[in-house]
This record gives sequence, C-alpha cells and structure tokens, in this order.
Amino acid sequence: MTTYDAIIIGTGQAGPALARRLAGTGMKVAIIERGRFGGTCVNTGCTPTKTLVASAYAVHMARRGADYGFSVGGEITVDMKRVKARKDYVAGLSNKGVERSLKKLENGTVYEGHARFRSPHEVEVGGAVLGADRIFINVGGRAAAPDIAGLDEIDYLTNSSMMDVDFLPRHLLVLGGSYIGLEFGQMYRRFGSDVTIVEIGPRLIPREDEDVSAAVAAFLGREGVAIRTSAKCLSLSRRDGEIVMALDCDEGAREVRGSHLLVATGRRPNTDDLGLDRAGVKVDQRGYIEVDDALRTSVPGIWALGDCNGRGAFTHTSWNDFEIVAANLLDGDQRRLSDRIPAYALYTDPPLGRAGMSEAEVRRSGRRALIARTAMEDVSRAFEKGETEGFMKVLVDADSRQILGAAFLGTSGDEAIHCVLDTMYAKAPYTVLQRAVHIHPTIAEFIPTILGDLAPLS
Repeated sequence: MTTYDAIIIGTGQAGPALARRLAGTGMKVAIIERGRFGGTCVNTGCTPTKTLVASAYAVHMARRGADYGFSVGGEITVDMKRVKARKDYVAGLSNKGVERSLKKLENGTVYEGHARFRSPHEVEVGGAVLGADRIFINVGGRAAAPDIAGLDEIDYLTNSSMMDVDFLPRHLLVLGGSYIGLEFGQMYRRFGSDVTIVEIGPRLIPREDEDVSAAVAAFLGREGVAIRTSAKCLSLSRRDGEIVMALDCDEGAREVRGSHLLVATGRRPNTDDLGLDRAGVKVDQRGYIEVDDALRTSVPGIWALGDCNGRGAFTHTSWNDFEIVAANLLDGDQRRLSDRIPAYALYTDPPLGRAGMSEAEVRRSGRRALIARTAMEDVSRAFEKGETEGFMKVLVDADSRQILGAAFLGTSGDEAIHCVLDTMYAKAPYTVLQRAVHIHPTIAEFIPTILGDLAPLS
C-alpha cells in the first residue's frame, strides 16, 4: 500500500482546486480520475452546452436580421459538424488544462482508473492500494433513465451523448421539460430541427413559479417548439423507422413521432460502484452521500463534495464545497454549507436568473412579504436590444426588509441577478440596493426602480 496525506476521488470542480490547496501546504496528495478530467461542467455540462447555446443564439439573431435593419441574403444554413468542432475546441481547452495542471502538480500523483474503497482509509485503483487519513469524494453524477415501457429498446440520447451529435436531427423528441431539456430543445429548434418537449408534470420547470413556467412555454412556442405537458402512461417503440412515444395528455394527439429522443428527466450520483459500504459511508435512498454542514460524511476523515452529496447540482455549488472544506481544514475559518444562498440560472434565451426563495416558497412560509414585478419590455436596455421577452420580480421580508428572493427572466437576467444575490449575502435591507446608482443603460439599473414599487404579497 502507498500512503498519502490525502486522496481525492474525481476531478470535477471541487477536486482539482482542493488538490492544489492541499499539495501547496506540502501534503502528499493522490488524485484519482476514471474518465475525462474536469468532470461534468468541462466535458458534458456548462462549458460545451453554453458554447452550443451561443452558436444557436447567433443563428437566431441572424434570422432576425430584418428586425435590426439588415439582411444576410438567402437562407441561413447550419453546419453541425462545424458547430460541434467549435464546441469541442472550447471544451477541449478546459479538459486538457485540468489534466495538465494536475499531472504537473508538485506533491501530487495522478492515478487513472476506477476507485473503490477497501476500508475507511484505503482505496484501490487499477490494482494499486492507496491509504490516507483524509479522503475526499468528488465523483459527480450522470443522467438518470426513467422507468418507461420500451425505453430499453430505444437508442436514446442523454446530455452526455448529445455532445457527440454532429448532425441535425429531423425531429428531436425531448423527454423532460426542465433545465437540460429546455436548453437543448430551444437550441436544436434554432439549429433547424423540429422539436417536441414532453413533460410528465402539468407545466414546464415545475420547480419554478407558475409565471416563469408560463413565460418560458410562451416564448418557446413562438419559436416553434411543440410542448406537451401532463403526459401520462408513457411508452416508447419504433415504427416505420421512427421513435413513437405514446402518451395520455390533457389535450392533443395520443402519440408523437420523432427521429431522435433526448432523455432529460434528471440525474443520479456516481456512488453505486465506489464500495462505500466497505467504508461505512452512509447514502440516502437516492444514492447521494449524506454530509453535515462542513461536508463531512458519516465516517471521520471522509468528505463528499459536488453533485454526489445532493446539496447542489451546479458548478458553483461544487466550487463552494471546495471553499468550505479548504477554509475549515486549512484556514481556521468556520464556513458552513447552510450559509449558502440558493442561486442558479436556466440558459434558455432569454435566460432565467434565480436567487433565494421563489414566490411559491415565500407564500408557503406564511411570512409577511412584499413583491414587485416589471415586464422586460418596460426596461429600456431590453427594448433597445430588441429582446423584450420575460419579466423581473423581487420578494422582500416586510419586517426585516431583507430580500428573500428574485427571479429575472430576460436578457442578461443571469448577470443582473447578482446585484440581488450580493445584497442578500450582505444581509442588508433592500433599501441599500434601492438607493444604489446603477449605470445607464443596463438591465441592472432597473432593479432600484422595481424595489420602489414593492407592495404587500396578497
């Protein structure tokens, strides 16, 4: 057995940064990666998908040339091989950068292979046995397949295998009307595919407020995306060379046909083949590793960071997990998971920026609250850009005057939301943000105006 001061399993957002911090203190660190360096974000998540979103946005804006006073002349065509090549180039730089930096890390040793626990302080990888008093699990997650009749007989796509697509599907069926499904659905509609999104729930993105769901459904519909909600009794088959999805909806045809199927119904943690039982690490019923406020597992000396702990499925939450662990272990700074304010974005066009509580959550809490909302068409910067879909709303605690949450669905909403988020972290009253002088013309400059229109949440 080779002994190290620390072992890090997985190289997503948290793992490499933690490896550098630990190795920088002189610790001897082993880093284990079974697949591509960089994890989901770099290889199949944020970096490649947002690169594809950018290509789709450029195509969409070119088609809108007449709205801005120009013409590109002739029909706009999309070369999917070039689109994929651009995506591969951008993602490849990040992937190779992570791998190169870890393999050159002083005091670090990289092992490529699948890690499995032998005991609470021993890990086996590729025939080698490694031991350490500190082990950090950063293994991420993968697409989950729903229990639907016939799915196992269909060659379907996931967010990962979509990265290999270098052609234009004639008709893309998207099973799942949440974040991944909506981004790919709009993207491929803009590239030129027919797209049908099928959602089992009564509306898109059920985690969000109803007004957000309705607005997203509306602008996707205007772009030609077909949406089927409340889809029950699903089954899949192949008929006449097509994928046939049978469903029972409140309205519409009882089946939809397409050339390709993207399954985007959720994710599961990569914890089922780590030998966690041999280490005594507890997981919940869905396989997520249970952690406390400092990311410690049920076993002393073992931590779980990133998607595999079920405490945030985003790159920024994984990075924050690293910051919490590093602060507690190395900096004498007691940072806690419970201090984190929920914040994320949906990268449709326009994007949704979200921070804190939703309106529905505020209502369920029973607290006295204030709310203000404005349509993006009333925001000068959005009107000038010709991108007026969506709205902005903010919720405030009527007693403490602190901001409870916000939803910015509109152009630059994913950026402007940080004005609200930073004020929430400062635990400052909303009047601090209301009295701020923002730059004109921007989307963020309208936030103080919105806050001036707060009224009781009825």
